[in-house]
Amino acid sequence: MEEKLHRPHRNPGGTLQSMAWYALVAACIKLLLIPSYHSTDFEVHRNWLALTHSLPLSQWYSDETSPWTLDYPPFFAYFERFLSIFANLIDPTIVNLRQGLNYNSNTVIYFQRMTVIVSDLCLFFALYRLTAKLDSGKRNLIWVLVASSPGLFIVDHVHFQYNGFLLGILLLSLSFLEEGRDLMGGFVFAVLLCFKHLFAVAAPVYFVYLLSRFCCGGFLKGFGRVLVMGAVVALVFAAAFGPFVYYGQIQQVIHRMFPFGRGLCHAYWAPNFWVFYIILDKGLAFLLRKLGFNIQAPAASFTGGLVGDSSPFAILPLITPLTTFIMVLLAIFPALIKAWRNPRPEMITRWVAYAYTCGFIFGWHVHEKASLHFVIPLAIVAMQSLEDAKHYFLLSIVSSYSLFPLLFEAQEYPIKVLLLLLHSIVIWLAFSAHSTKNGVINATAPANKGSDKLEVKGRSRAATKKGEFVIGWIGKIYLLGLLVVEIWGQFLHPYLLGSRFPFVPLMLISVYCAFGIMYSWIWQLKRIIRSL
Repeated sequence: MEEKLHRPHRNPGGTLQSMAWYALVAACIKLLLIPSYHSTDFEVHRNWLALTHSLPLSQWYSDETSPWTLDYPPFFAYFERFLSIFANLIDPTIVNLRQGLNYNSNTVIYFQRMTVIVSDLCLFFALYRLTAKLDSGKRNLIWVLVASSPGLFIVDHVHFQYNGFLLGILLLSLSFLEEGRDLMGGFVFAVLLCFKHLFAVAAPVYFVYLLSRFCCGGFLKGFGRVLVMGAVVALVFAAAFGPFVYYGQIQQVIHRMFPFGRGLCHAYWAPNFWVFYIILDKGLAFLLRKLGFNIQAPAASFTGGLVGDSSPFAILPLITPLTTFIMVLLAIFPALIKAWRNPRPEMITRWVAYAYTCGFIFGWHVHEKASLHFVIPLAIVAMQSLEDAKHYFLLSIVSSYSLFPLLFEAQEYPIKVLLLLLHSIVIWLAFSAHSTKNGVINATAPANKGSDKLEVKGRSRAATKKGEFVIGWIGKIYLLGLLVVEIWGQFLHPYLLGSRFPFVPLMLISVYCAFGIMYSWIWQLKRIIRSL
């Protein structure tokens, strides 16, 4: 009763209206980006519109009219089929399987861009639910962090994908879990997996958390709840995959969803652990050749090709998908222990974000775009302490900068730079104003032991005691290093080296950003281990 008396007054109507303004401002920026460059993913999704509209369901995962074959789970295919109804009304060529190949008219550009903008409403609705019980200061700050995310603008609204929509489903699931509605949370997460299976990295955390929290209360009650949760998940997967089992296509679906032949690394190296592994292998091979050993040089194919198949390593052991799976699982293990021993709803978002960080660091054929899977949830976690806020500030900048190579045309260069600069300034001012005015983002998190040890190195203790948002000198130097890397890649390298060593600028971005994201993984791991 006392807690209810002291709970801040909520105005759902006003909160929803405020959220609508954030969504509207973000939509205006997205509309300005419509004429910008779009990647081959644009044609990928147009082809998926065409094949789901033109072919019977039994042929969706076997069609090879285009090289951009369907490789997402069935719910996303159904989503494309739904969108194709409207595409056919606007311009039938969009959904013509053969005549629509590489179709690039204004109608298809505006239609597909608008589908991403409209589907982002799922993200804003999830944010509304997830922050409904927070005070207005924290709530608005989270909305600013997500709405101004350069990563979402670059990947979804320039490069072209539907990450905002999918992350909205993830955050919707987390909102139910934080409310204690575990069955709904598990149901929504199962739906998400049937939209995009790469989100399955967090499945161990969900499984352990729900098993410990929802499926408890004695053997009979616990067993009954296991059956209920299992039935709910089974129904979701049956709705998604059942028709393909009926048509005998399930093996083809699985083959498309898990193309392990693509190699360890993507065409552009995601800034993760394997960057250092590759550099070490190449360095050892170079050194041993200089010493007179007959070492075959690795083929430099990491930055070319349709899917960027990685070359065999010259010195270090070959990495297999099973190896990366085991490493990811081992990395997630501390979060699983915490989730089992003390499954607290307020910690689930942190554990899930950490799981996606582990998947990004150690996973197989990781795309640089996958950093959004943990950066966006960590915007929610950033409200828990001053140190979480500082960690998010650094991580959001590094992860956004790591996406710069996606926009490689000159006309998009000012766009990505401006998006990152505005985001950095806005969240710096927002964090500073909020921590100074409210003192809500505390210097030490109540839920963590010895959190002062996790402080950003180099800042003064006086600043910490005042609750000020201050980045230490090491963090400042690292961020300044991003500027140095960018100046080298954009100006000095072309001027000094011309067309020689064209891979160096991309490699520098991957390696330098990998240091920052590896630091984030270690920081999150320490935070989880030291939590109560």
